[in-house]
Amino acid sequence: MGRVAMFKHILVPTDGSALSEATVARAVSFAKEAGARITFFYAQPDFPMPIYGEGALIDPTTPEQFAKSAAAEAEGILSKAKQTADAAGVSADTDTLVNEVPYEAIIDAADRHGCDLIFMASHGRRGIAGLLLGSETQKVLTHSKTPVLVCR
Repeated sequence: MGRVAMFKHILVPTDGSALSEATVARAVSFAKEAGARITFFYAQPDFPMPIYGEGALIDPTTPEQFAKSAAAEAEGILSKAKQTADAAGVSADTDTLVNEVPYEAIIDAADRHGCDLIFMASHGRRGIAGLLLGSETQKVLTHSKTPVLVCR
């Protein structure tokens, strides 16, 4: 009975950043040790609303083009994460959803897939190492009923 044998299905949110890739690698070795499977999850951004008036940025992208490129980015990020799991012999699935509130999307994904652990990095792209929890991580910790493992 290993010390991490209680977890069977781990949700690993990823955004494709270098920090996120390090978290993916750590989650994979954690899952391997636990004999757990992983669902990698990427919350796709919603189409940014155009801002009118002075100094408005005219974005030539249509919502359709935006959604297409966001989906392609999600596919790339998730397949890279899945390759990491495959290489380690860890069974993994991927999931993505468009949601402008990433922490809600993460919690929903954990519920939807019946995950018993959410494995996240301690800080986002702008975090000061070890001092500040990333805002999304903080919100997941606050609202999630599923246990959250925060890795530094």
